[in-house]
Amino acid sequence: MASDGPGAAIACDRLHATAGDAVWIDAPASLTPAFVAEWQALAAEAAAPNPFFEEWNLRPALAQLVHRGDVALLAYREAGRLAGLLPVARARNYYDRPIRHLTGWLHDNAFCGIPLVRRGAEEGFWHAALAAADRYAGFAFFLHLPGLAADSSVTRALLRVLGETGRAATVVGREERALLSSPLGSSAYFEAAMSARKRKELRRQAKRLGELGEVRFERFSGSEGLDDWIDRFLALENAGWKGEEGSSLASHASVAAWFRAALQGGAAAGRLERLALTLDGAPIAMLATFIAAPGSFSFKTAFDERYAKFSPGVLLQQENLALLDRADIAWCDSCAAADHPMIERIWREKRSILALNIALGGPLKRTAFRLMSRLERSAEACEGEYHG
Repeated sequence: MASDGPGAAIACDRLHATAGDAVWIDAPASLTPAFVAEWQALAAEAAAPNPFFEEWNLRPALAQLVHRGDVALLAYREAGRLAGLLPVARARNYYDRPIRHLTGWLHDNAFCGIPLVRRGAEEGFWHAALAAADRYAGFAFFLHLPGLAADSSVTRALLRVLGETGRAATVVGREERALLSSPLGSSAYFEAAMSARKRKELRRQAKRLGELGEVRFERFSGSEGLDDWIDRFLALENAGWKGEEGSSLASHASVAAWFRAALQGGAAAGRLERLALTLDGAPIAMLATFIAAPGSFSFKTAFDERYAKFSPGVLLQQENLALLDRADIAWCDSCAAADHPMIERIWREKRSILALNIALGGPLKRTAFRLMSRLERSAEACEGEYHG
């Protein structure tokens, strides 16, 4: 469910304490080196991986995609250590309605909204985070949390806290997106996922593509040739329908700058895998995957539409099944929209992604929240309700 993005203003003191051990940090792009080191340590011990909220990814997003003060960080400390972190914005509109609320901040190219929370600190984080949101709410009377994976221990902890405290909450969005997760190896999975007829057709397409020149798959996990790879990816994506519609990464200088910085940071942190299908040395399909053991996120892909009849994107995803052969990776989130026509030709598992609205403030605000929730249900704008 959409909320205000980079333009949603948030105003708070530079750093001020709230209830419990949670604090709001304004101007997060100018954090101290000590805090950045804590942030990096937190990501390494997170109960649920989220590369979009890791320091190397989120800090460039804050620098490139928001105005000063638009987004704050909710930081939770436990026993003096940073144990939780969530970017938060103050939104003025909810859908097309002028309803003020707080929202977990996700930009258009961030596909997971699970807070970074240290293992074992999940319930403590939510108790402190919701208390802090109550105090900071201002005119907002609910907190919107998009992009929560239902299978995450952090999401399950949130539901337990809501039940224990009796705080009203409503599930306002749910989608099932493709997930790669199987005990099978890559070859066995491919055979099980696609019919013999489809596998034969894909082999025929690969053979016909090979008649045009030398076909190779290239896989990189470090920074070797990264800047050139990024340039080629941006050009490849921009040459297709996304470029025509103005929705490619290269269509907006700030978005392209974030993408470059995020991939550079991911490679330096050992969190990036790059895969490309080349024809005579020129890429015709490319894929960037964020590695966040025990999971991974199939972040961005692009292919040369001139070769669409050879299914280069599917051929690349067939090669990408090698993730199943890695001992350190148990699953890969497709980051794709539900019912994606390409990825769901191969990936057979699903991951439930939720969006929740949670009541904030005192009795008057919570009454207003319940009224809004009833109106949403009557309009069939949500899929379910959770009450403690």
